[in-house]
Amino acid sequence: MWFFGSKGPSGFSSSSTAEEVTQGIDGSALTAIVTGASSGIGVETTRVLALRGVLVVMAVRNVDAGRNVKEAILKEIPGAKIDVMELDLSSMASIRKFASQYQSSNLPLNLLINNAGVVTPFMLSHDGIGLQFATNYLGPFLLTDLLSETMKKTARESNIEGRIVNVSSIGHRFTYSEGIRFNKINDESGYSSWYAYGQSKLATILHAKELSRRLKEDGVEITANSLHPGGIPTNIVRHDRFMNGFLHLIGKYFLKSIPQGAATTCYVALHPQVKGVSGEFFMDSNISNPSSMANDVDLAKKLWDFSFTLINPK
Repeated sequence: MWFFGSKGPSGFSSSSTAEEVTQGIDGSALTAIVTGASSGIGVETTRVLALRGVLVVMAVRNVDAGRNVKEAILKEIPGAKIDVMELDLSSMASIRKFASQYQSSNLPLNLLINNAGVVTPFMLSHDGIGLQFATNYLGPFLLTDLLSETMKKTARESNIEGRIVNVSSIGHRFTYSEGIRFNKINDESGYSSWYAYGQSKLATILHAKELSRRLKEDGVEITANSLHPGGIPTNIVRHDRFMNGFLHLIGKYFLKSIPQGAATTCYVALHPQVKGVSGEFFMDSNISNPSSMANDVDLAKKLWDFSFTLINPK
């Protein structure tokens, strides 16, 4: 049990589970995409959304692992509506292929949950971009952009508010001094895997804030929010042997369980309390305050423009 368990204004706390925060909610009219759905909190997010009747498309790099998760959930929830599709967020070609296939399926899209994330030593993606920045931020940015018309169409036709949920981290506070190293995204010099992680997670909050501003400006019934799921002993740190060992050693005393870790994602995706709320940062199923950099409107706009130059190289 998480010992800082006092309830916030929402009535939930850090010890609330994904099932608890969605109790009684009917999601049967909704379709969701969950990235990174085959491990960690992605599995629990998928399971609980399916439990609430949502049709969930698991967007995963390893399709076999995704199918295994799907089968396990179907054993527990025989009526679960789950599809598995291949998506590698470190590859723009894979993202474009996924978006094209999704659009061809004619499925609606109410919820886009950008959940996937990695912590890695310095590596470059398929497109020559720093792997953490590519996987944790730029890939989801491109995916969101490619699926935005589908989401807008769904919101118009269903008259149900669409929700974009970016899973960030409190680690966004621990980034490079300049926040986003615009000129050194692909540069090994001065690289720190943890600052690079913080940078990518800062970017996911800035993305949700700028996207929210633009959606409001366009008068579209879609919200965009970001969140910190809590400290969870998942395999995100598998590339860092020291941190991996340390987290598993202290985890049972200080960290959330997987069901608690998926709670804020499921709350922001499904709960009626969050209707119309956009551009916010959530923690423990309550609105919270990110860093001052994460609230920097000019930095968010600069990152937006920079991101478009990366996904549309001349």
